[in-house]
Amino acid sequence: MASSAVSFRSSAKTGEGQDDDPGGVSTGRVLNSYEIREKAARSETKVPIPRQITNGDERRYSNSNFIANFSKGLPHNSLGEVDPVAYLSLLNGLGQGTSKALESNIRLGGTTKLVNPLAGLAFDLEGTDSHQLKIPPFPELKSKALADQAVELYWMALCRDVNFGRYGIDPKTIAAASELGVTAQTLFRGFTAGDVIGPYVSQFLIKKFNYGPYVMNGLMSVAKAGIDYLTDINSWLNNQNGTSFAGDPPDSTPQSVRNGRDLATYVHTDPNAGLFMSFYNAGIFLFENSAPLNLGNPYRDYDKQSPFGTFGVPFFLGLIGEAAARAFKAAWYAKWFVHRALRPDQYGGLVHMRLTGPKKSYPVDVRILNSMAVGETFSKFGSYLLPQAYPEAGPQHPSYPSGHATMAGACATILKAAFDGSAFFADLADNTVVAASVDGSLPVPVPDPGLTIGGEIDKLASNIALGRNFAGIHWRSDAEEGIRLGEAVALSILRDQGDNYPGEIFKGFAITTFDGENLMV
Repeated sequence: MASSAVSFRSSAKTGEGQDDDPGGVSTGRVLNSYEIREKAARSETKVPIPRQITNGDERRYSNSNFIANFSKGLPHNSLGEVDPVAYLSLLNGLGQGTSKALESNIRLGGTTKLVNPLAGLAFDLEGTDSHQLKIPPFPELKSKALADQAVELYWMALCRDVNFGRYGIDPKTIAAASELGVTAQTLFRGFTAGDVIGPYVSQFLIKKFNYGPYVMNGLMSVAKAGIDYLTDINSWLNNQNGTSFAGDPPDSTPQSVRNGRDLATYVHTDPNAGLFMSFYNAGIFLFENSAPLNLGNPYRDYDKQSPFGTFGVPFFLGLIGEAAARAFKAAWYAKWFVHRALRPDQYGGLVHMRLTGPKKSYPVDVRILNSMAVGETFSKFGSYLLPQAYPEAGPQHPSYPSGHATMAGACATILKAAFDGSAFFADLADNTVVAASVDGSLPVPVPDPGLTIGGEIDKLASNIALGRNFAGIHWRSDAEEGIRLGEAVALSILRDQGDNYPGEIFKGFAITTFDGENLMV
């Protein structure tokens, strides 16, 4: 390290600035920059190297065609079981960790490519390395915990077209709440305190705001009601093998987000399937409506200066993108190199084959086999397959954690660093609380139950994560642990940046985590 510092000193030219000149290009400035980077790097080396623990299913079912792991896109037999040689070849390619090895080892069953496995090996120059972060093991295939999550997914599919405002009124939602052991107000909601307060949909997904010179009216293109996919065995098998087909065109009438299908559509068509649009928009709305800054923002106390490149609008909106990019790397490491969890539609195939097919020994818990939701699905579709909202079902990468959820957790945490989460929504310039009308044609005012900025940020993260569950492509574990993983990514970025602001009176951002812990970061 000392030799590097010497090289910095020798490369500085006379007359290009003095060490005591804060506006000059000086040896001192170069050394300070180096030392800040070195301090952050050394701090990251102190993060414990976690033991990455799986549920053991990959080894447990290695003699049963890896039925508990993600295998979509590889060749499968008539029961939807992966060709074990193809699966082992994938593992071999992942083990070598090079594009050459993956290209030579992977044998696809169709034309759909696997999505970006090597992102899980990428390094970054800020924040904790993806391999030093961890999430709990994915539930075992045979567990009651996974069966319970599957029951919820079958009900989410059956309730896709029910307006959120009719939860507890519509008979399907009453039955769903009863079997799941929840109330109408908590049905299909996230795990944070803010999730269960007020309308299901976060205000940031439905409120009008100005996108520069463009007026965004809170309406969106939605999928047509009642159209579900992969409910027959032929289309399901083709999908397992990686054969894709186009779905139905969208509804021509723009709608406010009113039900699970609309939410699933939103997280299907957000740019490039998972970018940070929702959180960027939320930041614009909050800045536009004079939301109070985070209690740790030093510019709250300055009388003659306003924030911009540090602690201001471009600072935080730019950080949202940075956090998203790093969150995806962490998610892809966990997906491809640790857990390789099966998608819900794969599990639905096991349920279908267990109840109807020639193979009766798949070790799924009796809870799913006897579920009212599964029975209702068979009555409606003639199969026990989990109905999908997207024609291609889930993308070609493992389920756990959800990339959308991990991105959401990271970007929401940056929003929390920007704003005072304890402030009430009623204190904003545009303080009307809205929800979709009964027909979904527009957002309409509803009573304010005391929404806070932080609660609505948490709810936005859950909406984005659980929107993928409404589509039938992710588990609740994927959503909840993905959000927590993204939060860890963002917190590490904020910690690494803590020494970047000489001259500022900065002691850290006040952040309440998704699990309710109060931090100064």
